[in-house]
Amino acid sequence: MVIENFNIQGLTDSEVLASRKKFGSNILESKKKNHFIEALKGLVKEPMVILLLVAATLYFFTGNTGDGIFLAVAILLVAAISLYQDAKTHNALEKLKELSQPHCKVIRNGEIVEIKSQNVVVGDFLMVDEGSTIVADGRIVHSNDFSVNEAILTGESFSVEKDSFSKDSQIFMGTQVAGGLAIAEICAIGNQTKVGKIGKSIEDITSEKSTLELQINNFVKKMVIVGAIVFLLVWGINYYNSQDILDSLLKALTLAMSILPEEIPVAFTTFMAIGAWRLMNLGVIVKQMKTVEALGSATVICVDKTGTITENRMRLDKVYTLETDQTNSVAETLTPSEKELIITAMWASEPIPFDTMEQSLHSFYERIVENDERPNFKMVHEYPLGGKPPMMTHIFENTEGYRIIAAKGAPEALIAVSNLSENEKETLKKKTTDLAAHGYRVLGVGISKFDGTNWPKKQQDFSFEFKGLVAFYDPPKENISKVFNDFYNAGIAVKIITGDIAETTAAIAKKVSFKGSEKVVSGDELVALNPSELQKITSEKNIFARMFPEAKLKIIKALKAQGHIVAMTGDGVNDGPALKAANIGVAMGTKGTEIAKQSASLILADDDLSKMVDAVAMGRKIYSNLKKAIQYIISIHIPIILTVFIPLVLGWVYPNIFTPVHVILLELIMGPTCSIVYENEPLEKDSMLQKPRPFSSTFFNWSELFTSIIQGLAITVGVLTVYQIAIQSNANEAVTRTMVFTTLITANIALTFVNRSFIYSIFTTFQYKNNLVPIIIGITIAITLSLLFVPPFTKFFEFERLDINLIGISVGVGLMSALWYEIVKWWKRQQISK
Repeated sequence: MVIENFNIQGLTDSEVLASRKKFGSNILESKKKNHFIEALKGLVKEPMVILLLVAATLYFFTGNTGDGIFLAVAILLVAAISLYQDAKTHNALEKLKELSQPHCKVIRNGEIVEIKSQNVVVGDFLMVDEGSTIVADGRIVHSNDFSVNEAILTGESFSVEKDSFSKDSQIFMGTQVAGGLAIAEICAIGNQTKVGKIGKSIEDITSEKSTLELQINNFVKKMVIVGAIVFLLVWGINYYNSQDILDSLLKALTLAMSILPEEIPVAFTTFMAIGAWRLMNLGVIVKQMKTVEALGSATVICVDKTGTITENRMRLDKVYTLETDQTNSVAETLTPSEKELIITAMWASEPIPFDTMEQSLHSFYERIVENDERPNFKMVHEYPLGGKPPMMTHIFENTEGYRIIAAKGAPEALIAVSNLSENEKETLKKKTTDLAAHGYRVLGVGISKFDGTNWPKKQQDFSFEFKGLVAFYDPPKENISKVFNDFYNAGIAVKIITGDIAETTAAIAKKVSFKGSEKVVSGDELVALNPSELQKITSEKNIFARMFPEAKLKIIKALKAQGHIVAMTGDGVNDGPALKAANIGVAMGTKGTEIAKQSASLILADDDLSKMVDAVAMGRKIYSNLKKAIQYIISIHIPIILTVFIPLVLGWVYPNIFTPVHVILLELIMGPTCSIVYENEPLEKDSMLQKPRPFSSTFFNWSELFTSIIQGLAITVGVLTVYQIAIQSNANEAVTRTMVFTTLITANIALTFVNRSFIYSIFTTFQYKNNLVPIIIGITIAITLSLLFVPPFTKFFEFERLDINLIGISVGVGLMSALWYEIVKWWKRQQISK
């Protein structure tokens, strides 16, 4: 019973092009904002840009045209860097959005093809099944046990049954298939759909700020407040000393610029967006940036069995009939009763199979029958998969009135509705257990008779003849044992949550060396537990079988209540609630339903769980590198702030050693270091052998913040020591400024190397593969040498060429003020090795 039997050929390629030309693409178009204009508006509101504009204006106003022009150029540079970073982030997110766009199946040229939802055209025949999101409006032309949830349109969450004969045979964009299968001819796309006309867009996703983002924004706001207070204080002191309001304002602006850590939010956004882009290249599609942050903290991963641990091929492998009382392989010669069993199981399947088990049954049917009877029969009634344990029944009839009433489902469900002796029931239960213990998925098959059309309300009201058992084997994925070991080594617990029976799950778990395969908890056991017992069993046990949606949700909530960061994999409709509840919902990209993909925050493009290991590693790397970058920013800002502030407050000989021109020069030199060099750092060795980072811990914990402050103060001591050495040597202001600047740049370069790791020495980190390090450091050194030895630059920045001794002092002190931390790292390594 294939597509051709329904006389559905679909559109040809030329008809598709003609329809698209006439009706357009399947996109909900709204008034889109110009991203570049929006980025410019955001840039104008940036505190650093505002300060630069004020400073440049003051320079022009006071006649310092050269300084004014430099700051104007600096504004353009800051704007260019900011817009470049913003565009890079925007492009990465747009690619992710495109990749996470729903796919759908249509019939074209007589074949079923999978396309992106935006490529659907009017006249297409759309095939939707359980778990799909309907991507356009259409009229049902064929359906099997089809129901749809139209809550997005009606507000009612219950499912509505529809078929081609019902009063309402329409399906609508944005609604979700609750069960069964349907083929619909598309009549409206894009803005012409019901959803499009009422102005709702199912593509809009509300973005909430993550914990880390809130912490960073809070820190930056506090620094802005501190900057404003110090700005007013310095303005007052300078005005008191000079009585020149504009000059004192310029000097106060210098300090305000040095305090603003504007690189921090830029670094956060850049790291997260580029991290998401890197994950995309690995085949991991991240739908929300905050997921990247959570990945490095995952402590538990809950995995489904079918399609995650196994290949989700579910091929028919063995059969058992009461007549032969033998369990035989389908590869051997089949007896007539075994053939009849497979034929009955096929009739109990959907006419157009979308489940791998049903596809296997249809395939075997074609091999064992001489005459294909499927075109001669029409489905006249059906009972969807239901009951506990579940079963399904289909009723077919040919033109002569001959009926086939076939059912399949959980063996215990068919046993309960069949005329069997107690001995036969015990035999079947034992055979089911034996097959399941070897990793087979076992279904019972039955056939019935019924006269008339007054069908029973429930399928369980039929009296069935039990035909036998069909056993499907879904082999474990080749790499799954290594994947589990990688999770274990990373300190991540793994739990199997599946709807399959305990024996099958335990057998597969043993084959892949899964920890805790001895004890299996069932769904019925789980729901009977009180909260404390639930937390205990979810903590101690690792395999949960015969789980239904409510039970899966209970496990996720119980683990989260224990403080775990939970990742959950799934591909079916029933996985939706648990995927949404998990900290990291992981959907399968190839075989996952659209409901699973929409509920998840992350999609594995090729259904390979090993990519989840890569994703966790990437999450740890991004977090670690972002922390290095921000610690670097804090450390290097402290000496800039104090070098501007201390000489002024203490009334030193040259109280205003740096002007806004110097501060912005330092910002331009040091900015790329954090946002480019650290983002490109590789994952540190042993990172995947450490326990996950507690998600509840703040980004700026006191230990790490203290480290950054001490590093910054050490560099400040070095810079101000050089300042005093210059003064004691009777150096003029230009020489003093040059020595201080050289010391600060040298310390900046040394700090960049030191902070590449807070454990391993720079000799180890020199071996890290990061091509940007020599490039950025080389550019920094080249700029510094130009400022010191190219006369026009030296003059403009009010520097003076230094002799070799003064350069040696500046460079030496700069190196020592940062490299001392290597002793601390050596001490840390000694403590770890004990």
